[in-house]
Amino acid sequence: MTGHRTLVTYFSSQDGVLCAEGVPLPVIAEAVGTPVHVYSAAALRDAAHRFRSALAILPSVRVAFAVKANPNGAVLHLLAGCGFGADIVSGGEMRRALDAGIAASDIVFSGVGKTDRELADALAAGIGQFNLELEEEGQVLASLARARGRRATAVLRVNPNVDGRTHAKISTGRRGNKFGVAIADVPAMYDRLSRLEGLDLVGVALHIGSQLRDLAPLEEAYDRIGYLVADLRARGHVISRVDLGGGLGIPYRADDVVPTLDAYAAMVGRVTRDWDVELTFEPGRVVAGLAGVLMTRVIWVKPGADHPFVIVDAAMNDLARPALYDAFHRFEAVAPDGERMVANIAGPVCESGDVFAVARDIDRVRRGDLAVLHATGAYGAAMASTYNCRALSPQVLVDGDRFEIVADRYLPEEFAA
Repeated sequence: MTGHRTLVTYFSSQDGVLCAEGVPLPVIAEAVGTPVHVYSAAALRDAAHRFRSALAILPSVRVAFAVKANPNGAVLHLLAGCGFGADIVSGGEMRRALDAGIAASDIVFSGVGKTDRELADALAAGIGQFNLELEEEGQVLASLARARGRRATAVLRVNPNVDGRTHAKISTGRRGNKFGVAIADVPAMYDRLSRLEGLDLVGVALHIGSQLRDLAPLEEAYDRIGYLVADLRARGHVISRVDLGGGLGIPYRADDVVPTLDAYAAMVGRVTRDWDVELTFEPGRVVAGLAGVLMTRVIWVKPGADHPFVIVDAAMNDLARPALYDAFHRFEAVAPDGERMVANIAGPVCESGDVFAVARDIDRVRRGDLAVLHATGAYGAAMASTYNCRALSPQVLVDGDRFEIVADRYLPEEFAA
C-alpha cells in the first residue's frame, strides 16, 4: 500500500519572494552570500514528529537518525530534542552525535568498514549497539571489549537478497551488494558469535536501500527476517532487537508518489506483530530531505546549441546527487516574474557532469538572480567537497523569523596542514 505524500514545505512565497519560514531568502543571501544551504527548523521538527507519531502504533521502538544524511551539529541537536538517537557509520559521526547532546546509549554504529580504532573509541564512549557486518568484525569487537573489561551489545546485519527497486548506487540489500551477511549463512554464524566472551549478541539488522518508493520490497525483506528470527530462537538464541533500517523515499517532484508514514507503520505492525522485540528505525532522508534548500545566484545565462545554460554559483561540490545519480531537484527562482524558459542548469566546476538539469522548464532567470534547488536537506551539504579548490558552502538554520549560521563558509586553504 502506498499513498501520495504531498510536498509539505516551509519554503513558500510571500509577497512574491520565496521565504524560509518567516525569513525572505534575499535577506540570508545578503548576510551570508551564496551558495548557501538553508534549513527550516519547523520542517525538521514536523518531519520528526510525524515519523514518531506514525510509529506510535508499535509496542517498542527506538529511532536513530541517519547522521550520514545531515551531520550538521545544530540539526542533530534539534533532532535529539525530538527524541531521536543517531545511526552512525564513522568515528567522526559518533563525535558529531555526542557533541550534539545525543546519549551514547542511543547511538547505533552501522557501516561495513569500522576500524579497530573506531570500535575501541565507540566502546569507550559506551554506545548502545554495534551492527556487525561480518564474523571477523564480531571477533575483533569481542576481543577489544574483553581487553577493556566491557561487553559490547551487537546485532548481526543480514543481507536478505531483496531488490529495493531504487537506484543501483543506493541499493544495499541485494546479494551482490557489500553490506550484511547472506541470510543463509546467518544461523551458523550467529551460533559462533553468540559464544564469544565480551559480545552480547541480541538480534539482527537489515537495510535494503535508500529513496525507496514502494513498500513491497520492504515487506518482503521483513518477512524473511521474521522467519530468520524464528529460526534463531529455535536454535536457543534470545532475540530482543531487530533493526529495520531506513530508506523511505521523499517526493522530489510535485507528482512523486511515495509511501505514507502511516502506511509504512501499518505494514511494519502487521509483519512484526508476533516478533516480541524492540524495533529500531534509522530514518534520514525522510526526516531531513524536504527541510533544506540550496540557494544559489545566477552568474551567466549562456547561449547553448539547443537551450541556454543557466550558470549558477552552486556546483556539484555543493550538491553531488545530480552528478552521482542523475537525481532531480526542483529549481525555483526566489523572485519569479511569471515568465518561463527552457534551459540547462549548470555549475562552474570543470566537469561536464556539473549539471543540475537538462532542457528543464524553469522560471525565467537573468544574471544576478537568486534561485533555489529544493529538497537538499539530506545528502546535500553532507556530501560536499572542495573540488576545484572551491569553498565549503555555509549552512543556515531558520527558526521562525530568525536565522543563524550553523556552519561557516570554509575556504580550501583553511584545511591546509
